[in-house]
Amino acid sequence: MNCIAILDIGKTNKKLFLINEQYHIVYERGMSFPETKDEDGDNCEDIELLTQWVKDSLKELTTQPAFHVIAMNFSTYGASFVYLNENGEVIAPLYNYLKSYPASLQNTFHNKYGGQLQICSETASPALGSLNSGLQLYRIKEQQPELYRQIHYALHLPQYVSYLVSGRYMTDITSIGCHTMLWDFKHQQYHEWVRAEGLDKKLPAVFPGNAVIKCNDYVVGAGLHDSSAALIPYLESFREPFALISTGTWCITLNPFNDQPLTPEELEQDCLCYLTYQGRPVKAARLFAGNEHEQQVRRLSEYYQTPVNYYQQIAFDPAIFAHLQAAAVKEAPLSGKDLLRASRFAHRSLSDFTSYEIAYHQLIMDLMEQQQHSTALVTTGTAVRRIFVDGGFGKNPVYMHMLAAAFPQMEVFAASVAQATAIGAALAIHQHWNTQPLPGDLVEMRHYAVNREFAYR
Repeated sequence: MNCIAILDIGKTNKKLFLINEQYHIVYERGMSFPETKDEDGDNCEDIELLTQWVKDSLKELTTQPAFHVIAMNFSTYGASFVYLNENGEVIAPLYNYLKSYPASLQNTFHNKYGGQLQICSETASPALGSLNSGLQLYRIKEQQPELYRQIHYALHLPQYVSYLVSGRYMTDITSIGCHTMLWDFKHQQYHEWVRAEGLDKKLPAVFPGNAVIKCNDYVVGAGLHDSSAALIPYLESFREPFALISTGTWCITLNPFNDQPLTPEELEQDCLCYLTYQGRPVKAARLFAGNEHEQQVRRLSEYYQTPVNYYQQIAFDPAIFAHLQAAAVKEAPLSGKDLLRASRFAHRSLSDFTSYEIAYHQLIMDLMEQQQHSTALVTTGTAVRRIFVDGGFGKNPVYMHMLAAAFPQMEVFAASVAQATAIGAALAIHQHWNTQPLPGDLVEMRHYAVNREFAYR
């Protein structure tokens, strides 16, 4: 059967998928390997092991006679550069995007180019240190000039993996457009600071995300940033405006139907913009809710002497919700950055709750107060009338019912796509490898609704 091979590279797990023309995963193999250290002793991806894994995966494709691989594409985590010399050899560590960034250098950069607010607004990128991958390259220029001189090309990680297969140097718009501080969203080109510093000479030409290169027996895509890839199945499945809340450690609300420039207030509240593989802006709002949930269920487990995952057995109870809502009316409202900084639950005494079930409903209610505000930052005033939730919270009935109550004017769905980033990377180059029409069941959905009387105040 004809298949596309996708290399899907996360921080922890690296996976090889074979996907058939019906978008079913017919083969899967995963690998993880230890990190190494950069020259400062900070943890980082072992680029040698990763490179070898990519090469081994290519060899593995030749040992699968049941599958006829005719195309390849790639999805990886973002904000990560691989630095190559003129011979195409890696000459520096794959620095971790969580590596601390010198505050003095960041301040110097901001002041040089109009101040933090201006540069963040123009590039739709909050000031995130090394997560602004353009500043990683700027740091090398300022602090490691000899290394900088040796860099022929800086490739974002998806394009490095594509380079290993195709031998072509490319840049991809989804990698440029994910909080890199490289892209001027108003003028749809590299920001003037990139040209002023000469960094554009280290970046290959932009290659379309829906185009391919003929390479031996395959057609090969340029690769995609994983967050943008995961959105593609939804964009292909739904034409009416929607927002997607992608839940995990972070809960990120993505609105592909909001093209308004970021305001200073939105930037201060952790909003940013991504770019789709077609170059369209996607306004997004981030909330650290998954991390907060993880910490608080550990606290509940210790207090009530239950297993850590006991919350998975909790069903939504309308009576508990109504009781907690009545009590919430007496609490002073929070707003803006104060609301997003921490949920109320961290400061609540568990002795106030007579059962785990009541306490857990309060936890989700407090998280939902934050989620409602975060999601509204990028949906208010737009045509969006549907919210899809994927990831862990999409499987949580307490969260989903409360989300429906928080947005009574919206249709709220738990939605899932098996291996969304891999499927998205395959869909991006569909026309070049797949003779079949797009299937109508890419996204599995479950609708949630709550009586209007439970709508949030």
